[in-house]
Amino acid sequence: MEIPEQLYYTEDHEWGELEDDLMRVGITDYAQHELGDIVFVELVEAGTVVAKGDPIGTVESVKAVSEIYAPVDGEVFEVNGALTDTPELVNQDCYGEAWMVVLKVNDPAQADTLMDARAYQAYVEAEAK
Repeated sequence: MEIPEQLYYTEDHEWGELEDDLMRVGITDYAQHELGDIVFVELVEAGTVVAKGDPIGTVESVKAVSEIYAPVDGEVFEVNGALTDTPELVNQDCYGEAWMVVLKVNDPAQADTLMDARAYQAYVEAEAK
């Protein structure tokens, strides 16, 4: 299971990559593996204002439908439209081409409330028991 060092993580298995006041968001390798083959991705529209924990989309797999949640407060700045036509990208490249949204973050310091790679690794290991 891949857990890139430079990213932030949530207990709902989203990742965030912060650059200035923009955060690229997706689901983790653990999440896509648990879901299985992704068959459909639906995301909110650009311009949607969200608070931490608000749904920003859904991912449907052959096993289940899962909500994707905003890791921080902000406004959806960009949506990855490629996932509409090729949802399987989430299984193939969850930390790269299969990012879901870019948020314009209200307060970049809010990222400090998220887990780093080491904390997320421990969280996943505890959850798997």
